[in-house]
Amino acid sequence: MSSIPEDLHYTKEHEWVSGVDDGLTLTVGITAYAAEALGDVVYVQILPEVGSTVAAGDTVGEVESTKSVSDIFAPVGGEVVEVNQTVVDDPSLVNGDPYGEGWLFRIRLEGPADDLLSPEEYTSLTSGES
Repeated sequence: MSSIPEDLHYTKEHEWVSGVDDGLTLTVGITAYAAEALGDVVYVQILPEVGSTVAAGDTVGEVESTKSVSDIFAPVGGEVVEVNQTVVDDPSLVNGDPYGEGWLFRIRLEGPADDLLSPEEYTSLTSGES
């Protein structure tokens, strides 16, 4: 299993979130753990358009791999302010650089980000899964 960056927050659905501690605009992607479990990602779809408002837990897209299709969920509520068109055009970035160029979308936080996991909590969650 790959290392879990200490400067991010996580969800139980295996998404990572950056910017929680320093701003209102958060970047969201899927974790290396999820990318490894999916296998080779061949398709990424981000559903909400820039300017759309989503609630925490809403389905906001999907990632398709050679093994399966997985939904992407909004980890927090807010307004979608950017979609990473580069990862839509080149889905392999999810596998090759999940915490960098493989990010999925950015959201302007509206409300608390209470349900996010710390790196330690995410490590505990993933160490119990096979």
